[in-house]
Amino acid sequence: MIKRILVFALCIGLLFAISYSLHNYFITDSLSFQLWQVYLYHALAALIVYSCMEGVSSALPTQAGYTYLVLMFLKLGIFVLVFKHSVFDNDQLTQTERFALVVPLFLFLTAEAVAVAKLLNSK
Repeated sequence: MIKRILVFALCIGLLFAISYSLHNYFITDSLSFQLWQVYLYHALAALIVYSCMEGVSSALPTQAGYTYLVLMFLKLGIFVLVFKHSVFDNDQLTQTERFALVVPLFLFLTAEAVAVAKLLNSK
């Protein structure tokens, strides 16, 4: 269990470093929020969700799917609370800013979903 969490943490760290570097390199416009904070939030949230899923899948394997669903809602809700002032108070987000919010979400959500699916299929 600890080994799988550490491997996942390493993969998330690499995904964070590579994707943030590439994304930051290709953005030419200034954003109304800090891009690294969005990436960091999604990386930490993915790590927390996976760690929780490891614990739940070993203790209550039949409830793991429901737990994952609840954790997804919590993750998105906390994102809205944390970034409310810097992102959601701005009515005029540019197309670049919209993509800068969606790209990290889908990158880390995909990595997290693949890892959780692999975990649940192994149980």
